[in-house]
Amino acid sequence: MLPGVHDLPLFVAAGLLLNITPGADLALIGARSAAHGFRSGAAAALGVGAGCFVHVAAAALGLSALIAGSATAFTLLRWAGAAYLVWLGLGLLRGGAAVAAPEAAAPAQTLRRSFVQGFLTNALNPKVALFFLAFLPQFIDGGAPHKGWAFAALGAVFAFNGTIVNVAFAALVARMRRTLGASGAAGRWVSRGVGALFIALGVRLAWFDSR
Repeated sequence: MLPGVHDLPLFVAAGLLLNITPGADLALIGARSAAHGFRSGAAAALGVGAGCFVHVAAAALGLSALIAGSATAFTLLRWAGAAYLVWLGLGLLRGGAAVAAPEAAAPAQTLRRSFVQGFLTNALNPKVALFFLAFLPQFIDGGAPHKGWAFAALGAVFAFNGTIVNVAFAALVARMRRTLGASGAAGRWVSRGVGALFIALGVRLAWFDSR
C-alpha cells in the first residue's frame, strides 16, 4: 500500500495501541479539555501532532540517530524536556486555582497556548525520538530504494492516526466536563493533578538513563 513498507495494517494497529497508552501528551490534552473545553483540548492534540512530525522529519533525516548516538546532545535535549515539563507542571498547579472559562468564550490566546504546550510537550521528549528510531524501521523493507521516504510515510500515518485518537480523547473529556457541570471545579482539580504528574515526569526524565 505504501512503497517500501510492509505489514501496514499491523503497524496501524500497533500504533493505535501506543496512542491510547497514558502519557504526558494525553495528560496535557485531558487537562486542557477539562479546564477549557473541547476546543482547547483539540488545539493541544493538534500541537502534539505537529511535534510528532518534528520527530518524523528528524528521524528521516538522521538527526535523531545523531542525538541518540551523542551523549552530550541527548543529555541537553533530555534536560530541556525535563525543565519544560516541570515548568508546565508548575503553571498547571497555579492555573488550577483559577476558574475555568466557558468553552464558547475560550479566547484565541488560550487556543494558541494549548497548541504550543502540546507541541513542546511532544517535540522536547527525547523518548519519542528514540521510539521512532526503534519502531518504524521494523516495517520498512530492507531492499527499499528510498528508505527515507518510507520512514516519512510511516511517521505521517502514525502522527495522523494519533491526532485522531487525541482529538477524540479531548471530545470525551470535554463531554465529561459538561456532564459534571460547568462550574470548573473538576477542571481545576484535573489541572492540579496533571501539574503534579508533569513535575514528577520532568524529574523522572531528568534522571532517565541516556543509554
